[in-house]
Amino acid sequence: MDADAIEEGRRRWQARYDSAKKRDADFSTLSGDPVEPVYGPRPGDTYEGFERIGWPGEYPFTRGLYPTGYRGRTWTIRQFAGFGNAEQTNERYKQILGNGGGGLSVAFDMPTLMGRDSDDPRSLGEVGHCGVAIDSAADMEVLFQDIPLGDVTTSMTISGPAVPVFCMYLVAAERQGIDPGVLNGTLQTDIFKEYIAQKEWLFQPEPHLRLIGDLMEHCARDIPAYKPLSVSGYHIREAGATAAQELAYTLADGFGYVELGLSRGMDVDVFAPGLSFFFDAHLDFFEEIAKFRAARRIWARWMKEVYGAKTDKAQWLRFHTQTAGVSLTAQQPYNNVVRTAVEALSAVLGGTNSLHTNALDETLALPSEQAAEIALRTQQVLMEETGVANVADPLGGSWYVEQLTDRIEADAEKIFDQIKERGLRAHPNGKHPIGPITSGILRGIEDGWFTGEIAESAFQYQQALEKGDKRVVGVNAHHGSVTGDLEILRVSHEVEREQVRVLADRKSGRDDAKVRAAIEAMLGAARDGSNMIGPMLDAVRAEASLGEICDALRDEWGTYTEPPGF
Repeated sequence: MDADAIEEGRRRWQARYDSAKKRDADFSTLSGDPVEPVYGPRPGDTYEGFERIGWPGEYPFTRGLYPTGYRGRTWTIRQFAGFGNAEQTNERYKQILGNGGGGLSVAFDMPTLMGRDSDDPRSLGEVGHCGVAIDSAADMEVLFQDIPLGDVTTSMTISGPAVPVFCMYLVAAERQGIDPGVLNGTLQTDIFKEYIAQKEWLFQPEPHLRLIGDLMEHCARDIPAYKPLSVSGYHIREAGATAAQELAYTLADGFGYVELGLSRGMDVDVFAPGLSFFFDAHLDFFEEIAKFRAARRIWARWMKEVYGAKTDKAQWLRFHTQTAGVSLTAQQPYNNVVRTAVEALSAVLGGTNSLHTNALDETLALPSEQAAEIALRTQQVLMEETGVANVADPLGGSWYVEQLTDRIEADAEKIFDQIKERGLRAHPNGKHPIGPITSGILRGIEDGWFTGEIAESAFQYQQALEKGDKRVVGVNAHHGSVTGDLEILRVSHEVEREQVRVLADRKSGRDDAKVRAAIEAMLGAARDGSNMIGPMLDAVRAEASLGEICDALRDEWGTYTEPPGF
């Protein structure tokens, strides 16, 4: 790009920066020297390919979505938490908010993630152990007791039963006297990554997509600020994918949901801003920064050139980041504080919109209160003491970072081509029921391609560890330690017994005929193709349990069995 074009871009950025709201903060170094809000080529310099880097707040958004960077607003500190019953988790949420957390992120237990009630025989021994147990809207009320849902953004990490759980959240808001239309937050909902990596699905892929489409329509119409679909790469990376695979599979999943919305006749400029993303921040510091920058650029380009999005907001890739749980070690667990800080810094330098930092003891158990506080303080130290929030994209223009960004983008594009090729094999006539990327994803799920690719990457990394080519402190290098045993959080089995007792009381005290009628009306919507959110909300208001709703849909739609792989 020539010098005149660069200067024209700088003037555009300056005008947008000057008119934007900034935080009341000291934007100077620790020594008191002022710093500029963004840095770029010197006036008069040329920079080949600068249009791919650009200025913050301008297409293709490589350097961030906003001209102010974090000077306008910092990332949201959103700590992921949930354990035991709703009452216990409610107390942890109040602690997080009281200590300066900016938003809540709900972790659910395994029965809830699988759409099972706590009294289901398959739930035995799992209730409340890896997250909070939610059986009905009454539990959701307790979970957010004394936390006004209209004043706090809430993220819920759940995919298979995401839609009925979200309906419970909406009913809890109604019972607080809050108009659900003002709610703000994100719902994971992303079912593609379940088939690809996490393996927590309920039905065949097509019915899951049907529910997601219904939810997208409902939120676009009635809850405009809420993001009903957080597309998750986190679990793909945790399963063993490389950075490029995480990026490509995640964005491809997002493209699939864009195609789903378009197939329903929705306006891409209306529904695309309701999509958000969830990435892993791993330990290769610069590679992770490059991954986040490439993600914004790829998404913006595809949304504009492939799917016809015209507005900036429809081209924006907003994302939440969580530090890499798979990088934590049981050996020398205090090293995990260092790992988490490095990973969190990469997410911030990559421009994350919100962030969760893992606790040092999460490889052993759910976080203790002390470990959770250290994780929260890690973010606060980065935000308040390091100066990283003073400058937008401070590593932009680095030869190394820009080369890595280009490389990851190129690797991702190769993977997109592979996915499209699989879609062509599934529909050689080019007539895809939803869209070409969606067809390729479904074919890749059906024949085990995604699983096989991730397994191969995980195997190669494990071989490198065993050979010592990759080193992990305390595991295959630097073994000596004076660290004693940690005191870890243990969830009492009394929680399960109490949860089952409370659920039994609720079921005995409700109008069963009303519950049955509401579930039958929901199934009627499933059969006639109408939007299912309204009837599902009625079932939830009648205190139908999560298991009852999901079991009725399992009976209607059938379950899914993963293809075997070797």
